[in-house]
Amino acid sequence: MKRIALLGSTGSIGRQSLQVVDSLRNLFCIRGLAAGGNLDELTGQIIRHRPALVSVGSAGLADQLAERLRAAGVAPLPEIGWGAEGIERVATDPEADLVISAAVGVVGLPATYKAIELGKSVALANKEVMVAAGALVSAAARRAGVDILPIDSEHSAIHQCLRAGNRPELKRIVLTASGGPFRRTPLSRLKNVTPEQALAHPNWKMGQRITIDSATLTNKGFEVIEARWLFDAAPEQIDVVIHRQSTVHSMVEFVDGSVVAQLGPPDMRIPIQYTLTYPARLPANGFSLDWTRMRLDFEPVSAKKFPCLGLARQALKAGGSLPCALNAADEVAVAAFLERRLAFQDIARVIEQVLARMPRTRFERIDDVLAADADARRLAREEVRQREAAGA
Repeated sequence: MKRIALLGSTGSIGRQSLQVVDSLRNLFCIRGLAAGGNLDELTGQIIRHRPALVSVGSAGLADQLAERLRAAGVAPLPEIGWGAEGIERVATDPEADLVISAAVGVVGLPATYKAIELGKSVALANKEVMVAAGALVSAAARRAGVDILPIDSEHSAIHQCLRAGNRPELKRIVLTASGGPFRRTPLSRLKNVTPEQALAHPNWKMGQRITIDSATLTNKGFEVIEARWLFDAAPEQIDVVIHRQSTVHSMVEFVDGSVVAQLGPPDMRIPIQYTLTYPARLPANGFSLDWTRMRLDFEPVSAKKFPCLGLARQALKAGGSLPCALNAADEVAVAAFLERRLAFQDIARVIEQVLARMPRTRFERIDDVLAADADARRLAREEVRQREAAGA
């Protein structure tokens, strides 16, 4: 029985991870859960899975959670922590065999890094870990002899494709992007895009931020950065193509011209299960492709329509603090767009200005990453306020 510590249990990936665990109860159990403030969801998860350890966002939420659990008749209560110490306690629990890092934002970075330092197996769904601190995290994994197994569908696909050859045989990685809801929208119409339109993803059901990032293709820029560190690939070896069906999740081209692709239905439970059961494969609860109705289309990415992908490549090339700043600026800009304080196309402009203003420093420790993240958020908020004032 493999014992799992799940960071970000109430988010989209967290909930789907628990569905996979439910379907494989003879193999997995939940040792710890870390969440933010969604006590309704978390309470139900605790009642169902009875973890020994739990963490929430604040001391006040911890008290409220304890009251809810007592009222629900949960006894004994799990150990309830909160804040940065609480999530680290869950991630570093000696009894946990596997840490699923699915917390949204840099809040999950220090805990995930600490788990890696301790030699724990990590299933990674938190983009910020590798985008903001890829060099540090990769170095820590090498020192500890830990393999980081990706949960994201694209990186899970690459991981699977690379099993067909040896790493020196790799020529290039091809990440596929659905193109989001605006793949066919003329550039001139993007200035009037609403949050509702941007959240209407044609293929995937995801959290709000990642759905907006899919509409701008910022998520694909993040995935380029992640792939660079997860698979030790040079930036020029990583390409992106639009594939609207989201059936081919990514491809790997080898030096002999062979291309290996991973295909599957657009459901995150498939890569989650692959990661949890690796290197074995188990029946997938009825998931399958209908080959008789399949069509596969590919097209290049428009740099004019999707400038955020180019900005991500620039940040990766510059290195140091800039990938971290890219992530922080995007999070602030997306939040402002969802609050209708920023136009859709201004998301890219805010990111561009933050990258231009951000000091280029190299990271020596995780505290450096957190400091750079805070600086970039401050700069992004300034840019948002300036654009709000200009449009008032």
